[in-house]
Amino acid sequence: MTEGNFVDYVKIHAVSGKGGKGSIHLHREKYITKGGPDGGDGGRGGHVIIRGNENLWTLVNFKFKKHFKAGHGAHGSKNRSTGADGEDVYMDVPLGTVVKDIETEETLFEITEHGEERILAEGGMGGRGNWHFKTPTNQTPRYAQPGIPGEEVSVILELKVLADVGLVGFPNAGKSTLLSVITSAKPKIGDYEFTTLKPNLGIVEYRDFKSFVMADIPGIIEGAAEGKGLGHYFLRHIERNATLLFLIPADSKDIGKEYEVLLDELRRYNPELLDKNRLIAISKSDMLDEELMSEMKAELDNDFKDIPFLFISAVAQQGIADLKDRLWSMLNREE
Repeated sequence: MTEGNFVDYVKIHAVSGKGGKGSIHLHREKYITKGGPDGGDGGRGGHVIIRGNENLWTLVNFKFKKHFKAGHGAHGSKNRSTGADGEDVYMDVPLGTVVKDIETEETLFEITEHGEERILAEGGMGGRGNWHFKTPTNQTPRYAQPGIPGEEVSVILELKVLADVGLVGFPNAGKSTLLSVITSAKPKIGDYEFTTLKPNLGIVEYRDFKSFVMADIPGIIEGAAEGKGLGHYFLRHIERNATLLFLIPADSKDIGKEYEVLLDELRRYNPELLDKNRLIAISKSDMLDEELMSEMKAELDNDFKDIPFLFISAVAQQGIADLKDRLWSMLNREE
């Protein structure tokens, strides 16, 4: 998936269909000149429905089409014939899509299962025909109900990436490079901050044809929880990941402090994120010789007593197999 095709935030306008009018009709046949009322009901207006689709990964389908309008219900007719319902309009969205009110930004509902359907704008009911209004004192009513107008709704569609493993780290920590090596994804890679502006997803192939999904979340900067930079757009994707892989480069001035800053940003954004499984990977470790790596390991054993860590190098392909084993074990709770 290219970065330009990853759309995770769109505004949508939906209009459901109006219900059809009830019919004002009096029964007439060859030998029946003054029959009773037999006007049928109007059809229901079409709904605008949001439907989950596990084959979609992005909201790119809504990049250029942002207005959706369902069909109107047909009018009722003679012989108590009910008009046809208006045509429903379906909007297929990826799993993990959150629907919010455009004014209050209050969450209306989430789509998390394949085939799950939620009505965004409900079609108006059809009006009742005149045969409903027949009474002993008014046996030929010449009125019927009009159809109820449809709803007009404006919402925000916001995608929170559904991935097994989320890569967390500062800009330029090597996340995109790792994703390009460990999966078949082709993220944009460069030696400058914020190369990644959208999450990249990749499938990690494991042993015996098993696999899991990894997401390269755009780099966190200090203050992301307050929305600094593009903070909130980045952090919301981490909420859906089962395991968080913290990537910290070996040439960092203070690995322990960098980890604490990352952790603090997650804590301030959503404390529940700290309940997820965590693994620390020291990237770019091909720059270290054995002696320096041993010294760093001794220091990190003190800093990360409860959090597992390992040394990797995506460029030199060092520690990648061990990383896959560890992540698979954490995802399947074998530890």
